[in-house]
Amino acid sequence: MDFIYINNNVLDNLFYILVSIFIFFVLYDNVKILINYKKILLTICMGLPIVLCMKFPIYIDEYCVHDLRQIPLFIGTLYGGWVVGAGLLFILLATRIALYGFNVLTLIVYIVIYCATAIFSTKFNLKNKKNKLLSSIILTLLLETITTYIALKISNYLVLTDAYIFYFIILPPIVVFFAVYLLEVLMDTIQIRSHIIKLEKMEVVSQLAASISHEVRNPLTVVKGFVELLKAPKLSHEEKELYIHHVVNELNNAESIINDYLAFAKPAPDKEEKIFIDREIRNVIEIIKPLANMTSVQITDNLKQGIIFGNANHFRQCFLNIIKNGIEAMPDGGELQIVSFTDKKVATVIIKDNGIGMSKEQINRFGEPYYSCKEKGTGLGSMVALKTIQTLKGKMTIDSILNEGTTIKVVFPINK
Repeated sequence: MDFIYINNNVLDNLFYILVSIFIFFVLYDNVKILINYKKILLTICMGLPIVLCMKFPIYIDEYCVHDLRQIPLFIGTLYGGWVVGAGLLFILLATRIALYGFNVLTLIVYIVIYCATAIFSTKFNLKNKKNKLLSSIILTLLLETITTYIALKISNYLVLTDAYIFYFIILPPIVVFFAVYLLEVLMDTIQIRSHIIKLEKMEVVSQLAASISHEVRNPLTVVKGFVELLKAPKLSHEEKELYIHHVVNELNNAESIINDYLAFAKPAPDKEEKIFIDREIRNVIEIIKPLANMTSVQITDNLKQGIIFGNANHFRQCFLNIIKNGIEAMPDGGELQIVSFTDKKVATVIIKDNGIGMSKEQINRFGEPYYSCKEKGTGLGSMVALKTIQTLKGKMTIDSILNEGTTIKVVFPINK
């Protein structure tokens, strides 16, 4: 029974640590305001398992109570440095005093762990993934061996048994290794997704460039014609003024098209702002119109005023991807209808095409990376759109019939 009890508590301690790591990344990745408070978030998320591990310890024998409190201290100090480590050390010592009273040995052991880990933290964060894993396990093993030696020298009742060696020296480096591996995988996931969003945006920009160049060429052709007319020797003052007026208007049209294109190509700042749904979707329609004209697709809209909060640039990217998919679903031309309206609680956007449609399997797999209904598609645009909608706390539903068309409905909550 003792063996099962000990193992259950070890698993509980591991569970607290792993769940806290996941909570940190979920909050850091989805709550944008927390990006500026990374160290505070890390301190809270690593402080929680310290308290829980000490509250539910591992009983090695009647004289020795152990837990994995040092693992969150290692992880938090390695990734957060002196400041995060100091916060975690305070939480650890305060909890230790509250639960078991003051102990000089505990103070010495954890100050040694904190100082050594904090000193190594700067070099650790500059290393690549492989070196981080190797250095973390070596550092942890070294510190656990040193602190165990100190504990045995100071304490009169500790005995170096097999259980003591396993729980104090062998287990912590293994747990730290897997915790660092998990952290690095999650960090890579965030970076890869961010990179995918940029790649998808540049792919859309490159495709728009071809259609926009056609739109720019039209006003430039008009300008060229009027400039030729201005060379005529017997033009009246009124005719010159009229020709120059047309030239200026057409140049302004070309400039407007180019500015829309460049505004979309700019990197999106990570900030939360008011998103005027009708205004932003109209901007997207203006950007995408050249592509629609090239494929004989008519875009009709009925957009009502509505405001939500989030990143406006990401919002435009999201609906540009969805509208672009709708246009590409009608290779022989058709009509794309865009409707938006609001009520007291939600804002709704509906995009409907009469294109090739999707099967149930295609609908279920919508948003999966590298899965696309198009021959040369990557599926990344749909994935980016879906992720953006989720970030804005919205929901998307798809209703589609093969060879008849697709209706996409996106609902966002309105934050008053």
